[in-house]
Formats: sequence, structure tokens, C-alpha cells
Amino acid sequence: MPLRAKISNPAIAGHTAKIATASTPNFDKREIYEPDNVLFNSLYGVRTVELNRPKKLNSLNESMARKIIRRLQEWEKSQLASVIVMAGVGEKSFCAGGDVAALALYNQEGPTGQTRSKAYFALEYQLDHLIATYSKPYIAYMDGITMGGGAGLSVHAPIRIATERTIFAMPETSIGFFPDVGGSFFLSRLDGEIGAYLALTGQSIRGVNAFYAGVASHYIDSSSLGTLTARLGELVFKDYLSLGERLSVIDTTIDEFSTGLPPDESILLSGILRKAIDRCFHHNTVEGIIKALEQEKYNKEMQKWAEDTLQALSQRSPTSLKVALRAVRVGKRWRIADTFQSEHYMAGRFMEHPDFVSGVSAKLITRSKEVPQWQPSKLEDVTTEDVDAFFIAAGSKKLKLLSSENYTDYPYKELALPRERDIKEIVQREDVTAEQVMEYFLGTREKLGVREKVTEVLERKCNLDQKGNLVWKWEIWEGDEDQRR
Repeated sequence: MPLRAKISNPAIAGHTAKIATASTPNFDKREIYEPDNVLFNSLYGVRTVELNRPKKLNSLNESMARKIIRRLQEWEKSQLASVIVMAGVGEKSFCAGGDVAALALYNQEGPTGQTRSKAYFALEYQLDHLIATYSKPYIAYMDGITMGGGAGLSVHAPIRIATERTIFAMPETSIGFFPDVGGSFFLSRLDGEIGAYLALTGQSIRGVNAFYAGVASHYIDSSSLGTLTARLGELVFKDYLSLGERLSVIDTTIDEFSTGLPPDESILLSGILRKAIDRCFHHNTVEGIIKALEQEKYNKEMQKWAEDTLQALSQRSPTSLKVALRAVRVGKRWRIADTFQSEHYMAGRFMEHPDFVSGVSAKLITRSKEVPQWQPSKLEDVTTEDVDAFFIAAGSKKLKLLSSENYTDYPYKELALPRERDIKEIVQREDVTAEQVMEYFLGTREKLGVREKVTEVLERKCNLDQKGNLVWKWEIWEGDEDQRR
């Protein structure tokens, strides 16, 4: 196998002892052959993957997914590979998504093209599930645009590093699709109704706020990624260490490169905005959410947000909105394997639906400023039966995954900031003060962002009793939320 020395990402380049090997894909003659669309490199025990399509914002295609799958499987068996780092070439984008423009063109060919599109999603979801259940430390550098397929390569990783350049979004409802790549699992496990809000609106969150929201597990400046990669290459793990113990070592190592939080950026999804998101997006129907947003317009502080959100929803595919909301709700109960198998079925149905071609064509091909021609064009015309048809039926053939591992919640979630439900559990366990709760979560070391996150949650969700102990405030919709879990 020939050696390749081309290294493009400064987060990886600039260090010695690097070797990259070219991968020979199972080439499909219908594809444009791009031998360098993924670069694989070695730095001692670190194995790096660079997505190398910067002119297309590193969007993922079939050949890239096949190459990455094969290499991840090789590295999983290798005693020399200790840590996997996934990154994108250039400063602008980690991965802006799958190459959906190509899929829309396939779909226009009819059933044959639709079958090819479905095959792409099968490959992509197999890759994403492999990452979600990988047996070695896997780190995603979410440096730049991280959307759609880029989320699939990152959000299921135990270590997800955001930088000041991170732009995260799941904008699929604007192209007649749904937040896939495991979004049903990931988004449904974010705090409160943040997941439903992001899924339906496609709203982006940037920089450190991807960290605060739980999308990323860590935050460092982009200028530190290169030296971090070199430092990871120096780590030597004892053979007997578990995956959790290895990740803990890496977690501590990342702290060495922290320059603190941006002083001029507070938590975006907090305070009255976060209350409004939970208040409006807790409903189980899109119509209920829209009605709540209409009421929110009478709240002077949130009027503009409500109007902007209603405007955004009015431009989304009605079918996509209803399917996306259902997916986020039922995704709370799915295991990770169930998620990718169910989403594969859903993606296949969308490949047969006219909204996908209309949405992708308008937004990404012709770049029209007009709302795509959705079918149907009104929410009330999308029936419950229409939505049911997107969800896998009993006896249907399920996607064969590459790993047998499964779980109901992310196994290493403690590497990220504490979730709101974790804070709630401590508050309700016994009579505690804010100082005691803070001390509990800070533990033996003060992890970056913990103090800010815990403070925001306690201020928004707690009152004090006469003794100065915290009392969790129950909102009218929280009973429904617990039932959905």
C-alpha cells in the first residue's frame, strides 16, 4: 500500500513521525473518483482521519464513508492504534453534512436512483453507529461548520471538542428531510426542549454555546488543536485500562490546553429564552408548538424571538416538521441501534417523498429564495397516518449494523458538562444549598464550564426555602416531559 505524506489540517500537520496511507475504496464507477477525499495519518498511537473536500465544506459521500469504515475497523484491531481523531481540512468546516445534492439528483432518476440514495444512508448510518459504539477513544474536532452528516461523525463520540469556529445545526427540515444520523437519539437527550427546538427550526448554535448546550463535551481554542494532537500522541495506556479509564486520561489531558471560556459570551440558551423554548416546544404536536409561539408574541421580552421562530417554521416542510417532532419524542425510548435502524427506514421513505427533491433543489442547487413547493404545503394536510408511514413497521427488514454494541444512554456522558436532569436529581435528593450542589459537581477538579452551567440551571429552576435550601420549581409541562422519557 503506497505511503501518502499529504497532510492539510494544521490541527494534525506540523508534527514529526506522521505517516498517511492511501486507501483503495470499493470504487463505484458512477462516482467521481476522489482518491484524496479522506486522508489517514499516524502520530505514534494517534490515528487521524481528515475529511478533505474543503470546496464542498467537507461534505460526506459514499466513497468517504466506505474508506472511513474500513480504516476504523482496521484500527480497532490494531494494538498500535490508541486514539482516533476525526477532523476536517481547512478552517471553515469540519463537515457540513452529507452530499444531499447528489442524492436529490439520484432521486430524480426514479426508483433506481432512490435505491442508490437509500444505500448511501445505510452506509452512513453504519459508520455513525460504529463511531457511537467504538471500542477505542474517539475524538471529534468540531472545528467549523458541523451540520447534518457532520453531526453523525461527531455527536455520538465520547469526546467532542468545540472551538470558537464551531457552527452546529441540524437544518434538515428546511430541505424536506429530518434530523437523522442518530439525531433522534442525540437531540432527545439534550436538556429540556433544546433538542426539539433545534430539530424543528434548524437554528444554529456557535462556538462555546455548542459546549454549554451539551452538543460538545469540551471547548478549547482552535489554535491549540495541533499541539493537542501531538500531546495525545505521547499518551501511553496500560493494556489493562478500560475505555472509560483511557477517556478519563484524555479528558485530563485536554484540560492542559484550556485557555478558559470566552469572557464576552454568556450561555445563549438560558434565562428567559430557555424558559420560552421549554414552554413552547414541550407540546407533542407541531400545531401545539405554533399555538404556544403565537401566545408568546404577547410576551414583550420574547416577541421578536417568537415571531422569528414562527417565520422559520412556516418555511419548513410540514411533513418534515411532524416527522421530526415524532422522532425526537420516541427517540427518548430508543436504544442507539434502534435509532439508526429506524432512521434508515425513515430516510428511505423520504427518498420516495417529493419534498426532499424540492427542498434540496431550492436550497442547495438553484439557491432559490422562495419557499420550496412542499407536498402537502399545509400542516393540517399532513395526517397522523402520513407520519406513521415514516416509522418502521413490525416485521420490516432492519438495517444490518457493523457492531453489536447497544445502549439506552451515552455511556461516558460524565465527560461533558452535567445535564439539567443530573442537577435536578441532586437538588431533589435531600435538603441542599447551592454551594453544596456546586461542590458536588466540581468534584476534585474544576472542569471548565461546570460552574457556569450549574449556576445557570439553579438560577432558572430553583427557589430557596426558609432554611436557604434549594427547591426545584415544577413547571406545568414537566409531568408530560417525565412521561415521555
